[in-house]
Amino acid sequence: MRKQRNLLVSVLALSVSAGLHAAEQSSFQRISAVSTANNIPPGVEKSHETSAEIIAVSEDGNTLVYTDSPLKGVGMLDITNPKKPTGKGFVSLNGEPTSIDVLGDTFVTGVNTSESYTQPSGYLEQRNLTTGVRIEKCELGGQPDSVAVAKDGSFVAVAIENERDEDLNDGVLPQFPAGHLALVPVRNGKLACEAQKKVAMTGLANIAPEDPEPEFVDINSLGEIVVTLQENNHLVIVDGKQGEVIAHFPAGAVDLENVDLDEERALTFDGTQKNRKREPDAVKWLDDERFVIANEGDYEGGSRGFTIFNKQGDVLFESGLDLEYRIAMAGHYPEKRSGNKGAEPEGLEVGTYNGQQYIFVLSERGSVVGVYRDTGKAPEFVQLLPSGIAPESAVAIPQRGLLATANEKDLIEDGGVRAHVMLYQIGSEEPSYPQIESVMVDGKPIGWGALSGLVADPSNENTLYAVNDSFYKAQPSIFVVDASSMPAKITTRIPVMKDGKPAKKLDLEGITTDGKGGFWLASEGRTDKEIPHALYRTDANGNIVEMVEFPAELLAVEKRYGSEGITRVGDNLWIAIQRSWKDDPENTVKLVQYNTKTGEWKAVRYPTEPAENGWVGLSEITVYEGALYIIERDNQIGDAAKVKQLTRVLLADAKPAALGGELPLVSKEVVYDFIPDLKAQGGFVTDKIEGFAITKDGKAFAVTDNDGVDDSSGETFFFPLSKDGKALDFATLRP
Repeated sequence: MRKQRNLLVSVLALSVSAGLHAAEQSSFQRISAVSTANNIPPGVEKSHETSAEIIAVSEDGNTLVYTDSPLKGVGMLDITNPKKPTGKGFVSLNGEPTSIDVLGDTFVTGVNTSESYTQPSGYLEQRNLTTGVRIEKCELGGQPDSVAVAKDGSFVAVAIENERDEDLNDGVLPQFPAGHLALVPVRNGKLACEAQKKVAMTGLANIAPEDPEPEFVDINSLGEIVVTLQENNHLVIVDGKQGEVIAHFPAGAVDLENVDLDEERALTFDGTQKNRKREPDAVKWLDDERFVIANEGDYEGGSRGFTIFNKQGDVLFESGLDLEYRIAMAGHYPEKRSGNKGAEPEGLEVGTYNGQQYIFVLSERGSVVGVYRDTGKAPEFVQLLPSGIAPESAVAIPQRGLLATANEKDLIEDGGVRAHVMLYQIGSEEPSYPQIESVMVDGKPIGWGALSGLVADPSNENTLYAVNDSFYKAQPSIFVVDASSMPAKITTRIPVMKDGKPAKKLDLEGITTDGKGGFWLASEGRTDKEIPHALYRTDANGNIVEMVEFPAELLAVEKRYGSEGITRVGDNLWIAIQRSWKDDPENTVKLVQYNTKTGEWKAVRYPTEPAENGWVGLSEITVYEGALYIIERDNQIGDAAKVKQLTRVLLADAKPAALGGELPLVSKEVVYDFIPDLKAQGGFVTDKIEGFAITKDGKAFAVTDNDGVDDSSGETFFFPLSKDGKALDFATLRP
């Protein structure tokens, strides 16, 4: 292996530099999102799984094409108006499309037709971008993966992966047949199938040299192809004109310190990984001498970052954990992937906008795009872009100031969000996302996610407190939030403890202050998992000093969906129950009152909107100036979301009665619609708006729950309530 010139830059130093430059220069904003379900071809049920995997753009920048593996075809989108992209048709293929690129007024796509891992096959197909009519079809003699068109349009390079069976012998290499690189010349704008060249990749890598598995290809202006052999942890440079290997070298390894390695439902960042193989996935040339790789890992690697090499095999820059830490600080760290590859940088794109080149690094599991400014030396961090679930690829459209991402995960089987294509535009505005982020403490990020309850500090107008739910069951926490800046900052994590250890059997959904410097926490119970429906009082340091279980009268009519918010009015705690329990009439839920002095329990009933689909329930409750403010929401996502609102119940009219008898029905007033705020970031409407607080000076804030980035885009929206572009002053909304 060549001696590496490793220009490492520390996370903290990079953070300072990035903050200065991000404020001075351009940034990207998401402007639209279109579901691939809206582009399903006629005759196919809208409920059919669909996806957007690899994406490319026409030369005029007005048409996007993307591969859709579940539907076995290529989708087309008209982005003439990028804020309102529309479907432009769908081309069905006789196999699984794996990659796509544009050649003049046509697109070329690799199609996998393999019968098995041991009998791989596929072809390269060229079709007209406007009509979808086939122009040429070239058999490839193996299973294609990545496809790239030379910048001068003279040839197409295809990585013939012949992928391994991960279930065979634990996926250990070698597994034959070996992969190779296919080069298909282009003559008069048409694929010249008969002149196809096969470039062998065997005998190069130190790992399984007899079984190379080419993953990704990219071509510079000299016609040189860089190829990643992901499982072999190797990089190859090929002369695309001559079809000859001109250089190759191992991708190398990285030592990682303070990395989260356990999937224990806690964000710890206290592990060590020595000699972690990079195993790169995507690769992109930065110029004719340098290229960047995304180190997703696959076989036994994944160093969770990205690396810049030159053609001689020298490491010019190694990101280490910089991107992963930034993802964690934005609440996007995928805890369920800690034991594997963390945030999994998989896709890459490079584009030059207004004379400045940017590197876009796609985190598959974090569902964000890291944007870095290419300086020729150490890249400078610019921002994180929120993406759909599992961004697989991106395409830069600099001539129009746009970027598009393809987000492949379709949760139709679980009733969740569909796959999306998202569009971003460069401008002079400050980044609008994230809206809340944490800080570094002792060289590690404060990990957070799944925020489920919010309360304002009674004495400090800029301080809020939030809690996380049971997704982080091994790390129940109270987070201190400084709301004076945008994004808001999580400055401290207060662990919720019992007998000196993290408290167990909690599902924290609400928080309020106790008037003594501590907190009351509401925990949603699940009897089938031995999680009690209960209230907990902690001291200022998060130590549980009192537990109050729900009374027998409530538990007798229990359902799973319990406490979703808590607020304090003197000695009385008001608890919002999420959904109807067994004794509740249709379209009603309970607001329960507990007196901390007498131990008495009472309740009223609250009227919910009828649900068009799914259910409608409560997510939060807070008191301010003689009224209870309540979040009422449905569980719907995207266009199906109808009810995401803030209501008000006057305390003077809330006369609770004893449990077990007739409960009075309160009246509500709708005072705010959250849907415009949930649409403001240009994505789809998320379902879980769960936290709300009003500060002592009348400013109100809301926050969404990102489900711990588990089958979720990971986006957390934290925003002040506003009207006509100005912060809404709740002091003026007194009953």
